[in-house]
Amino acid sequence: MGSGISSCCGEEKVGAAQGFGGARPESITWRLFTYKELYAATSGFSEDYKLGEGGFGSVYWGKTTDGLQIAVKKLKAMNSKAEMEFAVEVEILGRVRHKNLLGLRGYCAGDDQRLIVYDYMPNLSLLSHLHGQFADEMRLDWKKRMNVIIGSAQGLVYLHHEATPHIIHRDIKASNVLLDSDFEPLVADFGFAKLIPDGVSHMTTRVKGTLGYLAPEYAMWGKVSESCDVYSFGILLLELVSGRKPIERLPGGVKRTITEWAEPLISSSRLPDIVDPRLNSVFDAHELRRILHAAARSVQSEPDRRPTMGQVLDILTGTASAADPVSNCRRLSSVGDEEDEVKDVEEDNGGRAAERMESIKYGRELMEMDDDDVSNDGDVEDEDGERDPDQTTSASSLEAVGVQKMRAAAGHFGQYDTATVGGRRSVMRG
Repeated sequence: MGSGISSCCGEEKVGAAQGFGGARPESITWRLFTYKELYAATSGFSEDYKLGEGGFGSVYWGKTTDGLQIAVKKLKAMNSKAEMEFAVEVEILGRVRHKNLLGLRGYCAGDDQRLIVYDYMPNLSLLSHLHGQFADEMRLDWKKRMNVIIGSAQGLVYLHHEATPHIIHRDIKASNVLLDSDFEPLVADFGFAKLIPDGVSHMTTRVKGTLGYLAPEYAMWGKVSESCDVYSFGILLLELVSGRKPIERLPGGVKRTITEWAEPLISSSRLPDIVDPRLNSVFDAHELRRILHAAARSVQSEPDRRPTMGQVLDILTGTASAADPVSNCRRLSSVGDEEDEVKDVEEDNGGRAAERMESIKYGRELMEMDDDDVSNDGDVEDEDGERDPDQTTSASSLEAVGVQKMRAAAGHFGQYDTATVGGRRSVMRG
């Protein structure tokens, strides 16, 4: 691979990251760490130093002998899939450069050990502030949340539009958005990323990612494209604004997606009720409209009807043509039959263009896999990174996918229709 991965972590080297197209021109150095160094830096990978854990393994805080604070990802299992994900992440991290993407500090690749070293982010992840140890401290005010939204979007725009080849992240979620000391966001964890060759619009692959963020075409058929990241980002927008989880457990054990929760509030024009109550009603109403407009466009069930990340960023930043629902709605709905397109730009009595937001219901089997208490954040794969052949986590797990469509305007949302996609079974190719 282009980053020159060594099979030995007993030697120390310094390498210059060769940037993808669109990367910053300066060379960024990384180094090979010895296992002994990382063992010492993390106090023997002490439980007290553990920052988090997932299906891939664990992440530890560490401090090198020269005083550098680092985060060390230690892979749990060494098999062909884990080896591939390690190589992909090191390759991508070592080459892409953007202020909103977490870069590579170094790695260790011994005979039976695979470790990746990053800069330590003192404010941990977005997840820790929305749902974790900092949730009650309210460190994320509206201004910081807006900054996280814009910065994360800019990082994804770089991956989708500026990097060559283009990169699909495949696991956009709150725990993969890290926050530095100034609460600047850095999109992290490229173990599931895919490089997309020129001229290729989508690929069919093994489903990886986190339930609640998965685009329906990806969860059902394994079809992955840049639009899958857009869908996940739309869910993340709703999560950031509301402070709610993508899937929450209701009394009696029933589970509900964040789009199911948001749909009736938006359809009844109760936009302020979507905002996280911990903000005490301190938010910018115009920014809220833009965020919900971007989210509504991003979570369309049909990938061709979602905007690109570049268009999402235009909406979020208030670029005139992109942020105006009247002039922009038809441009974003570039695919579909004529009748649906007319409905999408239909104007309400207030003269504002209508759009559709769709609430996806995952099938029962997939919903049962999601557990608020599991350590891997509801990932669709098992801990070894391999799909269990006895578990049907493909299209058969979404045999009753409910799609609730609603008319949404940037301030008024009318009646909504309900359509059901049911009984659909498919074999996904890995």
